[in-house]
This record gives sequence, C-alpha cells and structure tokens, in this order.
Amino acid sequence: MNLGHFLTQAAQRYRDQTALVWGQESWSWTELNARVDALAAALSARGVGKGDVILVISRNSNQMFESMWATYKLGAVWVPCNFRLTPPEVAYLGSASGARVMLYENIFPNHVDAVRAEATHLNEVVCIGSAREGETDYEAIVAENLGTAFPEAAVEHDDPCWYFFTSGTTGRSKAAILTHGQMCFVVNNYLADQMPGLGPTDASLIVAPLSHGAGVHAMPQVARGAKSVMLPGSSFDEEAVWRLIEEHGVANMFTVPTILTRMVRHPAVDRYDHSSLRHVIYAGAPMYREDQVAALKNIGKVIVQYYGLGEVTGSITYLPAEDHSIVDDEMPVGSCGFARSGMEIAIRGLEGEMLPPNTRGEICVRGPAVFAGYLNNPEANAKVFKDGWFHTGDLGYLDERGFLYLTGRASDMYISGGSNVYPREAEEVLLTHPGVEEVAVLGVPDPKWGEAGVAVIVRSSSGEFAGLSKAELLGHLEGKLSRYKFPQMFVFWNELPKSGYGKVPKHLIREELYARGDLVKNEAGDRT
Repeated sequence: MNLGHFLTQAAQRYRDQTALVWGQESWSWTELNARVDALAAALSARGVGKGDVILVISRNSNQMFESMWATYKLGAVWVPCNFRLTPPEVAYLGSASGARVMLYENIFPNHVDAVRAEATHLNEVVCIGSAREGETDYEAIVAENLGTAFPEAAVEHDDPCWYFFTSGTTGRSKAAILTHGQMCFVVNNYLADQMPGLGPTDASLIVAPLSHGAGVHAMPQVARGAKSVMLPGSSFDEEAVWRLIEEHGVANMFTVPTILTRMVRHPAVDRYDHSSLRHVIYAGAPMYREDQVAALKNIGKVIVQYYGLGEVTGSITYLPAEDHSIVDDEMPVGSCGFARSGMEIAIRGLEGEMLPPNTRGEICVRGPAVFAGYLNNPEANAKVFKDGWFHTGDLGYLDERGFLYLTGRASDMYISGGSNVYPREAEEVLLTHPGVEEVAVLGVPDPKWGEAGVAVIVRSSSGEFAGLSKAELLGHLEGKLSRYKFPQMFVFWNELPKSGYGKVPKHLIREELYARGDLVKNEAGDRT
C-alpha cells in the first residue's frame, strides 16, 4: 500500500475533525488532505513522479508535514534535512540523494544556493514564504490546485519512500533506504507496541523535528486519525509543552531523554493538568536511572522507552509503561526492553557466533522493520548485512528473559591497560551524585594506559555544588566501579554539545575538548 493512503483514509473517515494544529491555526482532515493532494498535483504537473527525490529543509510547520504525505502519494522519495545543518552539509545530502526537487523555508536561502552548486540534477525549487526569482511559491501552487483529487501512485513493497540519512557520528552520513512495505509494517508495529489504543479522539504532541523520529511517529498518528499538535515556535519551551498538553488533552508524545528530563524537572509540570497522558515515548539515547525516576515521580507511570536506529526505524526493542517503576526491584533497571512485535534480536561475537544470555557482544536484528540497505554504498551494505542479520554496531547483552541492555557503541568502547572499558558504566554512577546534572565519558589515547577516560561534567544548576571537584567524584566512584574503569581526567563545562535531535554525540564532545584546549596533540600526533 502507498503510505499516502493513510491520509486519504483519514480524510474519508474523520472529515471535519481536527487533523493538525500549529500555533493559532488548525486544519481538518478534509482540509489537510486537500492541501496535500494540491501539492502533489502541482509537482506532478512539473514532471515529478515515482522515484524522484524531494529534498526538504524547514522547521516544523504544516507545510513540512504536508510535504511528507505529498511525496508518498507521488511515489517519490522524501529526504528531510535537520534544519540545524549547515549549507555544505545540506548540499551533500542533495547531491548524495540525487535530489530533483528542493522544498525549503525561506530562511534557508544559503542552503538552496549550496545545493544548486553541488547537485546538478536539481531542477525545481519550491519556497515556503517569499520565493526568489526562478523559484516556485509553495502556497501559490497549492492554491492553484485545491480541489484536485490526486490518486496515489502504485507502489511495490520495496519501492523507496524515504532516504533516512544517518547522523554521521563515525563519518559522513549514509542514506538508509526506507520503503513503503517496511514503513507500513513499522506503522502497525508502533500502534501495537508504543501507543496501543490510539484513536481519533486522541491528540499527539510533536516536540521533535519532523525530519527525524517525529516524522515516523506522525505516520501512526495519521493512520489512526489522532490529532497532531505542533509546538508554535522552533525552540523548545517547557511551559508551552505543558500548556498544550492540558489544552488538547494530549495522550501521547515522542521525545528524547534529555528533553524529557528538562520537561519533568521544570516547575510548569505542576501548573498544568497532564492526566491525559498515556504514552510519553523516549528514545534516541539511553535514559539514566535518576532521570527515569524523576519522570515517574512527576508525571506517573506513562513513560515508554524504545531502542532503534534509523536503519530499523525505531523498531528493535521497547520497554512499556507497565515495566517502569521507581522501585529498582520492580523493573529491569538499565534495560531498553524486549524485542518489538515481529522482530528478533541476537547478540553475536567477534567471529559472528551467537552468544549466550548475559554475554556482551554486538546487537544484531532481523525482521520486517529492517531497511533495504544504504543508497549507492555496497561496502557499507556488505559490512552491516551478514548471515541474514543487520549488525547495528551497538554493544549489549540479553538476559534470560530477553530484556536487552545497551553498553554503548562499539566505537565508544576504549581499551585501558589492556581492559575493555564501556563509558556508560562510569556515566551511570557519576549521575547518581547530586552535583552532576549531565556527564559524558570518552576514551582518548594515553601514553601510560594506551587509552584513558575523560569525563566531561555539567554541575547541578542549583549552585550548591559549584565547587564540585575531581577528587570528590573519584571518591563517589570508589566501591561502585572497578578502578580501571575510573576516568583519569575530569573537565567541567556549563553544558554538553547536543545534536539537532537532542542527543550528545561523543564526536562533538571530542572536537570541543580539542577546540577548548582541554586535550592537545603532541608533535607525533598522539593526543595527551
């Protein structure tokens, strides 16, 4: 089935019910579908069709939302960009994806110019806002085609619908090919596991950029006729989040652990009614135990965790609300849950052997949610697809009940004095100190140990621990962690660098350590 048919069905069934809210504006299912059909018809008239790539850069808006569904109905391929990317980074995405059309919000003209210079196949630019010479005005072509019903293109299971560019933590990002058949499974998977019972009387809050996980979450929302509510501004505002939850009776939302933690620790959580919440879904990075407990205390037993990758579209494991608890003995503390419906997980060793429970190795997965491969990258495909499994590059273990525990990325592990060290273990313990608000540990070359850990600490904002020191933190680690796992160096910053999706990529921290002079290179190129 063409994914765009989800929207067609919602318009048929729910008609005048509210489909989308953004600021002071709202659209019914009939109105939203009509605008999407109009955009698809306009692009079709300009020669855009099945298999063509549409590059999009915009902050969350109704037009950004519409572009996804119009692309699907055309049978084209959606390539949404994180709006925080630089012009050269977007130019690379445009070139690597083979974009024929670029749809952009008018605050990003430099990105368009960069794409034009590098992507010679680009021949149509559509602007949300004031179009420049040679560009097409988004609202004008929608208005011209309103009332035109657009039939969805016929697609096969393996026809691409979205090139999901990876975050590029270990190099240039790669385009994961997501298909109509795969994503139809993912929609059902999300409805079965993460947000069971979602229906047309519910509202879902869109907090994160539609260009990434929030765009995936929007699909089951449309499939079940649930109203989608977007934040009115481009910056995150805790007060606005809680106000919208009360105003619309929000039932579910998706975010990342760092944002969820900000929400539940903000005073506004107590000023608004959030009793409508059933599923507050967090993913994208592990959530530390202290933050889980804070969320459970402040908003109740409604948080749901999942673990996945862009390549598996969030569908590897989940930990439902009923498996969360503030009491350690009542939940699998540290686990990201068990295999999602229809998916299978294995832990494999260095030689590809299957490892028994409680043995650390690489997390591998198979099932209908696995992507079709990387675009034009046979070397990467050969590396990640082996013996019928997708190799995630993440490390972890399964317990006897099938609960998965992440221990980090294979690339995060470092070897100190001949022993493997997984930074997350030290991070977890350091976060139990009341003076530590955020922490990241990474390994760097060391002349004595081969590699040693560096801990970057953000002190608690309360001010009580302004004098928090390395000595105090080492004392806190004593007896809780093997000494060889202790970081050797402690650095104190006001905040950790984060990606556009709220994650804390280790490569950004590493770059910042060198930029600030906390780490230096000697003449031989070794870091000390």
